[in-house]
Amino acid sequence: MSTDPLWRTPQATTLIARRDAGALVRMGRTHRGWRQADLGRMMGCSASTVSRLERNSTADFGLLRRAAEAVGLPTDVLAVALGLGTGVATTVAPYGPRRAEEDLLRRRTLLTAAGVAGPLQLLAGIDDALAAVPGPRGQAASVTPRLAHAHTLFDTGRHTRLLEALPGLLADAHAATGTRADTAYATLSACYALASRVLTKIGQYERSRITADRAITYADLSANPMATAAASRELSIVLRHQGQSRAAQRLVDSALSAVERTGLVTQEQAMTYAQMLCTTSYTAARAGDRDQALALIREASRAAERLPDRPPTGSPFSISPAAVTLYEVGVHWALGDAGAALQAGRTLHPGQFPTAERRARMHTDLARAWWQWGKPQQTADALLEALRVSPAEVRDRPAIRRVAAELLDRHPHTTGVRDLASCIGFRPSR
Repeated sequence: MSTDPLWRTPQATTLIARRDAGALVRMGRTHRGWRQADLGRMMGCSASTVSRLERNSTADFGLLRRAAEAVGLPTDVLAVALGLGTGVATTVAPYGPRRAEEDLLRRRTLLTAAGVAGPLQLLAGIDDALAAVPGPRGQAASVTPRLAHAHTLFDTGRHTRLLEALPGLLADAHAATGTRADTAYATLSACYALASRVLTKIGQYERSRITADRAITYADLSANPMATAAASRELSIVLRHQGQSRAAQRLVDSALSAVERTGLVTQEQAMTYAQMLCTTSYTAARAGDRDQALALIREASRAAERLPDRPPTGSPFSISPAAVTLYEVGVHWALGDAGAALQAGRTLHPGQFPTAERRARMHTDLARAWWQWGKPQQTADALLEALRVSPAEVRDRPAIRRVAAELLDRHPHTTGVRDLASCIGFRPSR
């Protein structure tokens, strides 16, 4: 907690306990003898905006953080006042209509319902970690290498192992924010973003939305636009799956603008910019906005020209020209143009992708295009290739399992379909 005596006074302690961050901003402003107009000028906004912020601190987190910095409200105090401090239960900020909280029985649903073979405790462990900030496991200093290992588990399709590791990783990443360093908040955001990514992969969208919300909140606390972009991407994907394409598009566009304002000087910034263009292009395609989707993927291709064919590891986004081309396959598929999708993917080959997850994703994306075009044999061949590279990419993804199920149901005598069904655990209907 801050050493500034102002934030340890009885008045401040009461406001922190009430989680009234806006009132804390007002307290800091008046302590400095500033009017709302004075603070507004420092922040580049009006006095009325400051007034609304001090009355309702949940309106705009970015604005709140700037106000807190201006009045000297430390990050750790702000975090606790928002219910984000170590040992304090957190809440989820709504981004739109949301179903009621899952009851206990639904919370204990087996991963096998989503195609993941794993014990009951895995999702229960994630749920418990989301219900309240977990207590530290005593390994806060090792969070960064453990996060890197967790990414490796994702990249190699070991989803069960990753889900087992996440609660402990989140616990210690929370404990590490006791340093009050922006980098610690960025790392915690990255942990939640990875949790969101794997939960989305296996079709657990409600849980994924909660973790993505948390990722954005902690990214904003870090004031790191790259972290915010990574978290925004995960939340936008969840929103898209939940039928909220417009909200997803607004979210990604906002993050994309913030990245663009960095000037794209570093390779990390350039990769983030290309990745966000790909994400917003695909989101536009799923929403049926053909012109916007195609314009954005062309811009992503131009942005990718300055990127290496083998991107460095350890970056929030590791994207290459080949990865952008794979997104182009997905964009054309989402627009219903299987021929264009297959034409875009004609030059792709597994050697262009550094991880098993991406290599298998290449095969599944092409399989979807073949299926859309009405080519069962090519679809089966592509799915079998994906299974050979990373079985989880076929078994654990609900959308790909549906393609496999439809293929088995409609074309049970296609070469390789029986092997495909056996690998996934389907039984032929005839």
